[in-house]
Amino acid sequence: MKVQDVCRFMEQFAPRALAESWDNTGLLVGDRESSCTRVMTCLTVTPETVQEAVECGADMIVSHHPMPFRAVKELTNSTTTGKLLRKLIQKDIALYCPHTSFDSAAENGINQQLAEALDLREIVPFVPNPEVGGGTGRMGIYDVPCSLVEFLEKVKILLKLPYVQYVGDETRTVKKVGIGCGAAGEFIEHALRFDCDVFLTGETNFHTMLEAKARGIGLVLMTHFAGEKYACNQLAEILYTALPELEIVWACEDETEPLKTYF
Repeated sequence: MKVQDVCRFMEQFAPRALAESWDNTGLLVGDRESSCTRVMTCLTVTPETVQEAVECGADMIVSHHPMPFRAVKELTNSTTTGKLLRKLIQKDIALYCPHTSFDSAAENGINQQLAEALDLREIVPFVPNPEVGGGTGRMGIYDVPCSLVEFLEKVKILLKLPYVQYVGDETRTVKKVGIGCGAAGEFIEHALRFDCDVFLTGETNFHTMLEAKARGIGLVLMTHFAGEKYACNQLAEILYTALPELEIVWACEDETEPLKTYF
């Protein structure tokens, strides 16, 4: 199997047509014709994830977040980006980054995975993509409504979080849920437009929290890391099942939430 074969699957699984215009997706490092038998998935290219890939003999990394994200003017050890890219090149490890196309993918995209894992029904995108399926964000309903505090517990258990931050009345009824993984605070406008009772995202700013409170919609923050890392772990199994010619596919084990909490 070659790097190209993994790229071809990823481009079918998470079509690049779904990526936002500002994004940098696809094969960002490597030779499409290189042999590929060992693949590691991760959320972000960091010193820890690159070191694990090197130590475990990965031929390719599939990282959700792109590196580089923006154009680079130099490739030296004077920057973290340059240092990590140089190491991948030196070790001949290819790098594929689906980012927002993975967020929006129709089947097993990040938002779709989260909606299904939270047991929502009638799941649809906020903004469908008629060309390739999937689309921006997700929303779905509960056949049996729950309270906001019960929804918080669902999120906390699913993502194995020590706590969940939120805006809203704990007793409010939750029937319709909107979802936007990562830093998708702006998607709250979609959630409001479609009369969602709560909007689940990774992180947002203070003013979006105030807007949610003022406009009477629940807002739940699952952390940027937790929501997307959950789906990247699942991606390892998806790749291994779809490409049985691969020797091994694993989700990075040394990747952790960078933000610590003092209790």
